[in-house]
Amino acid sequence: MSDASELVPVTSGGRLGPVARHPGLRDPRYLARRGALVALARGHRVGDPSPSVAYRTAEHATWRTVHAALEPALRAHACRAVLAAREDACIPADRIPQHDEVGAHLRARTGFDFTLAGGFVPNRRFLGALRHGYFHAVQFVRHPAAPLYTPEPDVIHDVFGHGVHLASTRFAELYRLIGRAAAQVRTEQALGLLSRVYWYTLECGVVTEAGAVKAYGAALLSSPGELRRLPRCEIRDWDLRAMAGTAYRVDAYQPVLFAARSMDHLTDALAAFCADFDDDTGARLRTAGSVRR
Repeated sequence: MSDASELVPVTSGGRLGPVARHPGLRDPRYLARRGALVALARGHRVGDPSPSVAYRTAEHATWRTVHAALEPALRAHACRAVLAAREDACIPADRIPQHDEVGAHLRARTGFDFTLAGGFVPNRRFLGALRHGYFHAVQFVRHPAAPLYTPEPDVIHDVFGHGVHLASTRFAELYRLIGRAAAQVRTEQALGLLSRVYWYTLECGVVTEAGAVKAYGAALLSSPGELRRLPRCEIRDWDLRAMAGTAYRVDAYQPVLFAARSMDHLTDALAAFCADFDDDTGARLRTAGSVRR
């Protein structure tokens, strides 16, 4: 979502951070393959067809590894709406699908489609495209040495996470809500706050079901590692203004999550927030000192 398309080392107190320690950053062959697929997205216009990729045997194997690990993790930690949407998503277990294959299925179900990205996308382009039914998705695959978590979006994240969401009319409408809210603002500051709401809902959202915390966010759904550590996260009460004021990191497991009381609560609260969100709302949030790390 931020304006970056390369893995960048993150340091803290002079020590290497999670991204810098990731095996994908130190593997020249992997970086060359990733770079070749990222290059396909340069100059790509939203809505244009994505080029086909001849995925390699090892890449399909990584896909199968994640698929097998996700099955029990989702049954244990995903909410009912996600499990139902996953049944409708028709994701192959044995191979990586092409963008046009995924997009054709999504268009038939909800009117959404994948549009090509090389990595993180600037907020205005990314959020704005949601209003028009396009989700920016990448084509490269995470490093095989760390298949259960990736510090950046990859094709596994986009298909297993967002592809599942966008096969569901309920979830697809939430993406459109965010897209319409993005069209109401002009300042980068307001867009940044809206991106935090997107992050803590559609990427890393959780909901309470029968007294248990269950995942619905795409970043959680596509990461067996994130799902398995869900019981160790700090779960905060649902507060969209607090989400807008809480910075997030894309390079590590999420330590803090916000729980909606139900899927209906999520839909109603997000719709109300997005309908009223504008530059003045963003300015009030910042002026009130709500933005924190």
